[in-house]
Amino acid sequence: MRDIRVRPLGLFALVILVMGVLAGASFGWIEAWFVALAAAALLLTAWPFLLGSRDYRASIRLSRQSVVAGGEVHAEIEVENSATRPQLPALIELPVGEALREILVPMLGGQQSATMSADVPAMRRGVVRVGPLTVARRDPLGMLGREVTWPDSHLVHVHPVTAPLPPGTAGLVRDLEGAPSRRLTDADLSFHAVREYAPGDALRNVHWKSTAKTGTLMVRQFEESQTARVAVLFDARRDEYASDDEFELGVSLAASLSVQAVREGRERFIASTWAPGRVRPSVDGVEEVPSRDVVQLLDAWAELRPATEHAARIESLTRGLAESRRQLSIVYVVTGSIPGLDRLRRAAAAFTPDVRVVAARCEWLADPALQHIDPFTVCTVGALGDLPRLMLRGSR
Repeated sequence: MRDIRVRPLGLFALVILVMGVLAGASFGWIEAWFVALAAAALLLTAWPFLLGSRDYRASIRLSRQSVVAGGEVHAEIEVENSATRPQLPALIELPVGEALREILVPMLGGQQSATMSADVPAMRRGVVRVGPLTVARRDPLGMLGREVTWPDSHLVHVHPVTAPLPPGTAGLVRDLEGAPSRRLTDADLSFHAVREYAPGDALRNVHWKSTAKTGTLMVRQFEESQTARVAVLFDARRDEYASDDEFELGVSLAASLSVQAVREGRERFIASTWAPGRVRPSVDGVEEVPSRDVVQLLDAWAELRPATEHAARIESLTRGLAESRRQLSIVYVVTGSIPGLDRLRRAAAAFTPDVRVVAARCEWLADPALQHIDPFTVCTVGALGDLPRLMLRGSR
């Protein structure tokens, strides 16, 4: 797309020209005619710099399509002169998010090309649009400009910072693929020990050899074997967090938990009050975040935006998840420092007793803490590095 633009200085000269002509014609001022003539001379002097064709071909290449917050992406801009005659130096305007980068294109001979580089900073989580690319020619005074724009643009997903977590062990009882835990049960697959018979024990668990040796009726006892069917429920309401930094901490926590579930191949349900691509919320307010693989999941977390105050509260989200009849073994509820323990207790009460509920309460720069409060566990997280230690303590 080609376009001729009158830049601010050129617009000022054009206004001076019109006002000088009007003042000279109306009042016969010689000075006004001189001012108008000077403005016209400047505009006429700038015009030849825009003449000639702009037979460029331009393209953008990115070193990668995603990056972790705090990193950067290397971009290469290739400009080719497709004409047979030389082209004067020009200026490239490259939009990078809300910023505008200007890169100088050197003089190119016929059929020559040049490659310029630029770094795209990615300081905060989100999606950064790189492009479309505009090659501009301007006069030395910057009064007029002629532009050629290519519609090609790229999206860079800036992923949240995540923390590596220990393998999860909470899950459903009596699972063939489960790992044994430290909780004891009377019916499972991982044998632990024998104990004396108690009223109500099933006779099929009687260990007859031990009974014969001790002379007392003995029964088998098992370790509860588990495989995690994980749900990560993120509270995306901005007013539940005390600051933007606290909200971003919550995103990093939820992303860390969900990435761990995907990497372990767990059956998972990752939900939020928001999901990419949805215009209207679901009926129960819970939106499932795409999690086919780690890259798709992190791209979705990069696109997440804070939900408004009209979105469902955390109590409604947990109730909707509990009523969805998903077979879950552990539910992580990630929220901010605004919800108190009473609200979190009501949120956890929506699940049946066989579902372990862990509430990760983000409080920016607070001391890490772990509380076991029936019927759930509360982790107070002040920094992302606290999460792995708290998860280890909570699994004991």
